[in-house]
Amino acid sequence: MWQQFTLNDLRVIGHYLGVLVLFSSLVLFVPFLTAVACAEWVPASHYLFSIGFFLVLGSALRFLRFDPGRLSRKQAFAVTGLAWIVLALVSAVPLFMSGHYATYLDALFDAVSGLTTTGASVILDVDHLSNADNMWRFMLHLLGGLGLIVVALSFGLFGKRAGANLYSSEGRSEHVVPNVVQTTQFIAKIAMGIIIVAAAVMAVVCLFIGMDPLRAVLQSFWLAISAFTTGGFAPMSQSIMYYHSFPLEVVLMLVMLLGSINFVLHSEIWKGRVEVFFKDLEIRTMVLWLSVMTCVLAASLSVSLEFSDLPAMLRRGLFMTISAFSTTGYVNMTTNQLTTIFTSGAFLVVAALMAVGGSAGSTSGGVKFARLGIIVKSLASTIKEALAPDSARVVVSYNHVGRRIVSPEIVKEAMTVFVLYVVTYVVGALVGIAHGYDATLAIFESVSMASNGGVSSGVSTAGMPWTLEAFYIFQMWAGRLEFITLLALIVEIIVSFKPKRGAPKLERRRVM
Repeated sequence: MWQQFTLNDLRVIGHYLGVLVLFSSLVLFVPFLTAVACAEWVPASHYLFSIGFFLVLGSALRFLRFDPGRLSRKQAFAVTGLAWIVLALVSAVPLFMSGHYATYLDALFDAVSGLTTTGASVILDVDHLSNADNMWRFMLHLLGGLGLIVVALSFGLFGKRAGANLYSSEGRSEHVVPNVVQTTQFIAKIAMGIIIVAAAVMAVVCLFIGMDPLRAVLQSFWLAISAFTTGGFAPMSQSIMYYHSFPLEVVLMLVMLLGSINFVLHSEIWKGRVEVFFKDLEIRTMVLWLSVMTCVLAASLSVSLEFSDLPAMLRRGLFMTISAFSTTGYVNMTTNQLTTIFTSGAFLVVAALMAVGGSAGSTSGGVKFARLGIIVKSLASTIKEALAPDSARVVVSYNHVGRRIVSPEIVKEAMTVFVLYVVTYVVGALVGIAHGYDATLAIFESVSMASNGGVSSGVSTAGMPWTLEAFYIFQMWAGRLEFITLLALIVEIIVSFKPKRGAPKLERRRVM
């Protein structure tokens, strides 16, 4: 039976959303201090105003309930589902104040894209964006890539009583260590360690190619954040092509690969259990999937004159493959080259790579390798059952940090999310077609939005129809939450508006 939201539920939900908004006000100090350090006084005033706005709004929401008590599963779904859109709504304020967005909806699109690590952007003249505003864009990637709830739990913002329900409601079920807070802290440490090392290496590369020290340090840091969180924002309009540096692309490919691997497997490597890593279902599925799709992409690109030589094919094709499957969205070519030089087959291969995505429990989007592997295992189980004698009991297992059985419950979860992704891809494509776009471009863009891939076919630009822009915002939101949390929230909201029925009266039957 569906449960309605009570007034107490709304107050508790508001309290926790207020905590997240207040925490975001602290994150705003990063772009504010960047503006002060770079003598960008107008952006500094914007972020000072935004800090005050966040503090007032967060405090007002938090005071809805002083002692929220233990968070129920229903309330956790609501907090998680609403957190992404509430924070996007307020995070868009300093972006809109930058003057680089035509409308507030455009700023909201970029805020949602940043938090969901989609990486698609409708910003105007990003090449002349201030360092402070750029810093805020990449802070959104960092918050969203690690997970809003993960970041909050790692700082102990929700206390001990709300952790487990919030952690699972964000689409995470695996723990690196038994304690939820320690798990989130481990994820944050691994992420920051990789980002700092990658940023240092890329800063050296940028200095070598002639960038001034401040730009080299800042842009390397931003690129490292975007690559590991598989976000896709770039500080320059030409994305990675701007740098014309093969060493930089190699570093980014390695970081994107690391960002697309399950954090649980990162912990196994950290503990020295290398054999667990290579036996894992996700890793084996990833190797097989990428091997097949890379061969198909190479065969498709070989007919193009731009990729007639092997070095060009390896550099552009391999980079695009890793960027697409990790759902980062970096490109080392222009959108026009992507839609014209790439054959239609290669174009759809990139879309398929984004649609599947990376590992579960990573910063990647898409269906995930774990679900794809489980669905294939389920198919193998069905075939074995059809061929086995009636008296035989077929058991199919897989490795994921130990041996596990392919149970009906696991297959049901994988198939449910898989079908929801496919339906969203199809509906998004139809919406794009209905707005007058070419079918191939509409399919590609829909997959990019719902998988949080971010590689654009040129549909997502400033000035696109506001109805299509709003739908793409919904797709990014739904894809980041992997649908279940969002659907649960929508059902709860609908049920809460439905009036309660009176209890049925019992009629006494007279005994004759």
